[in-house]
Amino acid sequence: MQESKFCADKIEIVDFRIIKGQIESPFEFDMSAIDGHTFNVEFRMGFNIQESLVKADFKVFVETKSTVSTAEEAKGSFHFVYTYYIHNLEELATNNSEGLLDVDINLGNALAAISHSTSRGVLMTRFQGTALESFIMPVIDPKELLKRDLE
Repeated sequence: MQESKFCADKIEIVDFRIIKGQIESPFEFDMSAIDGHTFNVEFRMGFNIQESLVKADFKVFVETKSTVSTAEEAKGSFHFVYTYYIHNLEELATNNSEGLLDVDINLGNALAAISHSTSRGVLMTRFQGTALESFIMPVIDPKELLKRDLE
């Protein structure tokens, strides 16, 4: 087995954008009736090997679960885009014999973890003072995000 050429200090975040940030909280919504939340995340990466760039799209959808019947739950929908410069991307992402891109698993894990944890922190601040303020996105294994990216 070949040793990985991955090195975390060769990753730079060169751009971060909030493409979409929306919170829907009905005026009559009763925050004391919140019993939990449902959420879903989407993670996708795109590679520009010539320029050593990776674009990561991270989307989050959150909705309250109330203990009482309500006409509408509170919802949040965010889309974050990260652009990473990887100093040795040509060593970590190569085309295989079938023309598909093989990406070093350590690089994929690192980018998924950075994107998730940064988004998690941004959401905590954005949800303050709203009906979603009690939602804290759980810590997850970055491999789970990568599985979703491949599906």
